[in-house]
Amino acid sequence: MTPAIEQTVQDVPTPAGDARVHWHLAPRARLVLALGHGAGGGVEARDLRALAAALPPDGVSVALVEQPWRVAGKKVAPAPAALDAAWRAVWPALAAPGVPVVAGGRSAGARVACRTAAELGAAAVLALSFPLHPPGKPERSRADELAGAGVPVLVVQGERDPFGRPEEFPAGTEPVVVPHGDHGFAVPKKADVTQEEALEVITRAAGMWLKAI
Repeated sequence: MTPAIEQTVQDVPTPAGDARVHWHLAPRARLVLALGHGAGGGVEARDLRALAAALPPDGVSVALVEQPWRVAGKKVAPAPAALDAAWRAVWPALAAPGVPVVAGGRSAGARVACRTAAELGAAAVLALSFPLHPPGKPERSRADELAGAGVPVLVVQGERDPFGRPEEFPAGTEPVVVPHGDHGFAVPKKADVTQEEALEVITRAAGMWLKAI
């Protein structure tokens, strides 16, 4: 039987107020995977929860980082610069265990991780549902944020994500495709994969990739 994962919550001061780190601790951690949430939701997102449950038994402590605006109960995310500043302020707490830290997140959180990875010394970036462009506006590409991360990046993308389908990503980026997944990795009930199977695609791909970090 898999032992229960130890969970702790840590509040961390930032220039925008306290952030909150939800730790899911590995018994003998060799890595920390720090994941930020998107602009339309929090750390309760299905993919973040799935990774927090699946990875600690393999030696990866997962830190789900709740941005200050969510902790404060606000409904609208601040500008990217404010998100980046809060992430930078949280980073020392993420690095405190003394093992390499892989930065990441979903949607806006993935963008934050890419923009700050090199300066913070992240070992790599896990980009979940990277918003390559606003829906219906492929000309407003954010591919430069992926290219500029300066560290290895794994993109995991839903097959029908309106913020960027897997085939829209530039050459050199080979996203892991979640069949039938939308921007939140939800799959239709009529799909030939279940919601659980879709999440397993994410956790399996991330787990295999992290073994090489």
